[in-house]
Amino acid sequence: YGLPVLVTNCSNNYGPYHFPEKLVPHVILNALAGKPLPVYGDGSQIRDWLYVEDHARALVEVVSKGTVGETYNIGGHNEKRNLEVVEAICALLDELVPLGADRDQTRSYKELITFVKDRPGHDRRYAIDASKIERELGWVPQETFETGLRKTVQWYLNNRQWWQRVL
Repeated sequence: YGLPVLVTNCSNNYGPYHFPEKLVPHVILNALAGKPLPVYGDGSQIRDWLYVEDHARALVEVVSKGTVGETYNIGGHNEKRNLEVVEAICALLDELVPLGADRDQTRSYKELITFVKDRPGHDRRYAIDASKIERELGWVPQETFETGLRKTVQWYLNNRQWWQRVL
């Protein structure tokens, strides 16, 4: 129809305002509430994680510099097993919001990890090849998984009113 279309596909996003049913915010909020941190199966499912602000920057690059009719994959170069993601969130929370002054010093949010029956047909790995957007548009993510996750956890700690209202 002659529309100047650009298509993007991205890997799993995380960051501020992420709906609480998704893995990263679900783990943060359950941990803060002292609830179990459910991990499907053995937690070995692999996902590539992309900080949401990097995704937004990539979309600006595609709209500004992309070739009409092309498709661009946007990835974070952060493939992690789900269990690694949950453990990383726990480690950040142990640092930023210890479980309480009266707690045994060896206690960690990791103790809340609970393995649950895996979903039928749960994909073992989601991967994305973002080499085209890097090669053609010069875009690469600015955040590592660690820096983006720290910003995300801190955002949820600083914005309780938002997520409490959403819950």
